[in-house]
Amino acid sequence: MLVSNNSYVAPQYFFLNGIPGLETVHVWISLPLCTMYIMSLVGNLGLVYLIYHEESLHHPMYCFLAMLSLVDLLTCSTTVPNALCIFWFDLKKINFNACLAQMFFVHGFTGVESGVLMLMALDRYMAICYPLRYATILTNPIIAKAGLATFLRGMLLMIPFPFLVKRLPFSQENIISHTYCDHMSVVKLSCASIEVNVIYGLLVALLIGVFDICCISVSYTMILQAVVSLSSSDARQKAFSTCTAHISAIMITYVPAFFTFFTHRFGDHTVPPSLHIIVANLYLLLPPTLNPIVYGVKTKQIRDSVIKFFQGEKIASRFKTTQIK
Repeated sequence: MLVSNNSYVAPQYFFLNGIPGLETVHVWISLPLCTMYIMSLVGNLGLVYLIYHEESLHHPMYCFLAMLSLVDLLTCSTTVPNALCIFWFDLKKINFNACLAQMFFVHGFTGVESGVLMLMALDRYMAICYPLRYATILTNPIIAKAGLATFLRGMLLMIPFPFLVKRLPFSQENIISHTYCDHMSVVKLSCASIEVNVIYGLLVALLIGVFDICCISVSYTMILQAVVSLSSSDARQKAFSTCTAHISAIMITYVPAFFTFFTHRFGDHTVPPSLHIIVANLYLLLPPTLNPIVYGVKTKQIRDSVIKFFQGEKIASRFKTTQIK
């Protein structure tokens, strides 16, 4: 460590301690973690491949779903491999700058994910409330611009975090009780006041989380009003069914996110650290694992495309076998 004065040192590295109190079962915890990560890789890559190659899925809803899948892949890939290295090989040491980089990307990608969920809510609003103008409003250039704006918002708002952490003095305590570098977990090791970090964290949560939830709530309020006004019960059921997968994705993402956010700031002495860290990992891993399953089960077009894909592969395989004979 580099000594900055008599009391404080600037750490060159941290030690990620995994899940405190559960060190003896780290290997067992890693098994479902690894399984979920593999499922998320296969599910999201498969979903992106299907949307790209299946012409019937070249619609705004599925373009936003492909964005969500890509963001989910990036989010879990920034943390899970590192956690598995801790659990399997006891590789706990992480460079200070690498820790800041991981912190930036974790929070940046989760911010982008929230924005994509908000865009998907607006997409459902346009599809149900303005069906005749839906295709002309949500054109490919508009979708691309909305996706780029969401990505830039999520990443640009996170740029100050590494600099706010770098300005802080740290004591010789450089052990982080976590599986990855989270902003609040890192700054709590500082010897100085972290008020600026806390205030900026709350500001970012307001600009991203609260704003997105408000947009989602307004969109679904308008959708509900439009659906209730439909005279046909079949039409109402069909309209509701197009939203169930997205509502499930919202719940899967935001429930553990809020738990993690509030326990970091207000529940340090009431929530066991092990529970908080487990939920923090699930917050990053559950959406990538479950979203492809939810959309595959709830969305008829995706189910039909998957069946068509496997039937095509089966026919191609039989054809090759016949040629060989």
